[in-house]
Amino acid sequence: MLFSLRQREVLKRYSGLMFTLVIILSSAYALYAPEYFISIGSFQLKELIVPLLMLIMFGMGTSMSVKDFVSIVKMPKGVFIGLCCQFTIMPIAGYSLAVISGLPPEIAAGIILVGCSPSGLASNVMAYISGANLALSLTLTSISTLLAPFITPFYMSWLAGELVPIDSTAMFFSISKIVLLPIAAGLLFNHFLHGRFRFIDKAMPKISMFGIAFIITIIVALGRDNLLNIGFILVLVVFLHSTIGFGLGYLSAKLCKLDEASCRTVAFEVGMQNSGLASGIAVTMSKAASMGLAPAVFSPVMNISGSALAAWWRSKRTE
Repeated sequence: MLFSLRQREVLKRYSGLMFTLVIILSSAYALYAPEYFISIGSFQLKELIVPLLMLIMFGMGTSMSVKDFVSIVKMPKGVFIGLCCQFTIMPIAGYSLAVISGLPPEIAAGIILVGCSPSGLASNVMAYISGANLALSLTLTSISTLLAPFITPFYMSWLAGELVPIDSTAMFFSISKIVLLPIAAGLLFNHFLHGRFRFIDKAMPKISMFGIAFIITIIVALGRDNLLNIGFILVLVVFLHSTIGFGLGYLSAKLCKLDEASCRTVAFEVGMQNSGLASGIAVTMSKAASMGLAPAVFSPVMNISGSALAAWWRSKRTE
């Protein structure tokens, strides 16, 4: 995958802990004064979540092109191993932790939902910071996101069907609306109008960061009471979930004899999920205050642990 200077600049803007700090501060304020993030007059702010996700996915599409997927041909082994780890380790770990935790069914289902979601932009940032295989990271994020409408409903129906009612067909169409249509629109925009609207390239990273932080803040406000009751347990569970993803992702890639940089990439892709998309799915199921809590907590936890791991690996640069 050719990684342009523009895309490198995008990742630089996400580097460090600024994104995590914004999420932590806004979430803390939502716990303190949730009424400001639930509604404005008669308008429910949760109605903004799906449109914001679609905008973020459109931005992802504008940074992609058909040429990017040539990487699948160039490094099929890494892509295959990464996708297999992504869609086996995290769903199974999420289900196991949900069962062991003893949390209420809808909140436990949210843990499974995080595990069944694709990786997100944060994994690309950590791959960039740590000196991992960035081309592989971008490819895995793109492909796992495109596969999510097909794989996530299947896993949720199988693993979480006993906890909450799951309409896999409705979930497929919901995820397709949130993911596939905006990305397709972004690809078309990039193909026909590439370079004509540079302000969009500059604005999308900031919009994405704000959008994800805003989504998580709304979810925290909606689920404030639940979060105050089970917050410590939920934080511990999502920390274990992310850590298992990092560890087993890296170990699996090592056992399959990928190079060190690619092993690090697989670790980040597996351990860091698209929590924004998981939150959006919870909203479409009208379970933002319960099922949406695990994705909201997962985001700052994975960014803190992912940043620490990236910094440590950065000190141990690989060829």
